[in-house]
Order: sequence, then C-alpha cells, then structure tokens
Amino acid sequence: MNNEDSGTPIEVQVSEKQPGEKLQKVMAQAGYGSRRTMEEWIASGRVSVNGNPANLGMRVVAGDLVKAGGRTIRVGERDNKPRILLYHKPEGEIVSRDDPEKRVSVFDKLPKLRGQKWIAIGRLDFNTSGLLIFTTSGEVANRLMHPRFEVEREYAVRVQGTMTEAQMNTMIKDGVMLEDGTVRFEKLEDEGGEGFNHWYRVMLKEGRNRVVRRTFDELGLPVSRLMRVRFGIINLPPRLKRGMSAELGEGEVGQVLSWLELDSIESQRSLLNSEVQGKAGMSKHARKSMLKPSSVRSARGKSKTGTKR
Repeated sequence: MNNEDSGTPIEVQVSEKQPGEKLQKVMAQAGYGSRRTMEEWIASGRVSVNGNPANLGMRVVAGDLVKAGGRTIRVGERDNKPRILLYHKPEGEIVSRDDPEKRVSVFDKLPKLRGQKWIAIGRLDFNTSGLLIFTTSGEVANRLMHPRFEVEREYAVRVQGTMTEAQMNTMIKDGVMLEDGTVRFEKLEDEGGEGFNHWYRVMLKEGRNRVVRRTFDELGLPVSRLMRVRFGIINLPPRLKRGMSAELGEGEVGQVLSWLELDSIESQRSLLNSEVQGKAGMSKHARKSMLKPSSVRSARGKSKTGTKR
C-alpha cells in the first residue's frame, strides 16, 4: 500500500514542513470521493477554498472553508472526521439506493446524515445476511474495497451436502475455476452439521459478485445460507441483531484508520487513547468483539490466519 502518511520517512529534507493537510485527502475523508477523484475535481475547477479556486498541491488548515459538489465543509470540524457504521443485514434487503423492483433497501434503515452520505463497503446479495460496513469517507471505502489491498472477507456457509477431502484440498491449494477466473479460499474450516445441510467457515481476499455461492455451485454443493461474519479487522458483533446498526466510537475508528494506514501519527495517538463510545446500547464485551485482535497488522500485511482442513 502506498501511504504517504504512515509516519515512516522515505527521504529527509532540511526544509520546513508545510502546514495543514492536502486538500484532496481532507475531501476524501469528508466523504466526497476517492483522492484521485478529488484531484480531478480540483484540476477541473470544481473546488474552492475560502472563496478562491483551489489548485493541485494545495493544503488546508483548520477553519478553511471548502466548497465542491454543492456541499460546504469547514476543515477541522468534528463532523468532517470519518465515521464508520456496522449493520447486520438480514436476508431480503438490497444494497442499493435505486431498485426498479422497489425492494427494501439497507439504506432505509441507516441513521440520517446532514451534509454527508453513507458509502457501502462492498455489497451482499439479496439472500445473503451478515456484516455490512458503511462509512462517510471515500478514502476508507476505497482502501477496504480495492482488490489490490486484498482485505479479508470471512463467511459462514451452509451447503446442501458435504465436501470431500479432495474438494477441500482443491479449494485451498489449487482453487476452483469459474468463468471469470480461479477462486482460492485462504481458509476453509468444517463446522459440522446435521442431516443434508453442512456448515463451513471460509475466508478469501476478494469480493467478486456472488463468488462464494458460485464456487460451491461449481462443486455441486448449492448454498442454502450465507452470512458474512468479518470484513478486515471488523467482526460482526454477536449482540448486533439483524436489522440493527452500531456506529464505531472514535477509538475504534482510530484503530481502523491505523490498520488502513490512513492516519498521521499524531491523530492515531489521539484516537487510540480516546474513550470508546457505545452507540447501540451494547455491552462493553460486545463492543470489544467488533475489532479483530491486532494480529492483522495492516491492510497490506499478511494475516496470521491459518488454514484448518
């Protein structure tokens, strides 16, 4: 991951550090879009700072007024900090704001925002349940979703039938060939079952459309139930019931930003030392279980998750 704010100097120059943050970074964290998109906006003249046209390379400081896309933000205000929301999606809801069939949308269930919008981190199928993550930061959304960062997704899968040892080995070692390429699971655990249905726990580092269902279908094992239980270092809280949402506190957001290497050292220390606030009436134990232990060092580092066969 290319990260200019990781705190590790690449080249030391004897010159004064420019004050403030890069404009495109501030805008991305405020939920306008990715840094690259913001650079395009700035270059095309769509952004102003304190009433003047912005230019590439510009830095802004607390108190500056940024206008773009019909929105105005004041740099440094609390509302401009990235927010992260967890939602336990039930089956029967669509992850879209625009559905011709007028089905129930997950966006109908989320807390309302003023001057911002919730960005969905990936999607879940209409008949898939489990962890959905939303953020107000385009930068956070991009880091979690972009294929090159290989963020882990973990699922509980119930299939009709039982995998053979050969099929399990194929999934882990060689992968299963689909029409859009090979799929290989990083982890595959047998969770047991009764009768015709059998449960498995799988983990992979990609988010292709219906990839888990299609992989098991290719092996002749139709999926009868699918639930996402983890995305990166964020777990589905055990006490977050279906249809409920819970917003991460500042300390938890700080841990996510640190893992994604999106924060500066100063902001990282501040956020990690702040008090974790509960937003959904959950116990301290339940909120602690939201984040996976720090064995996963960063979004670009390798996980210590083992493979159990």
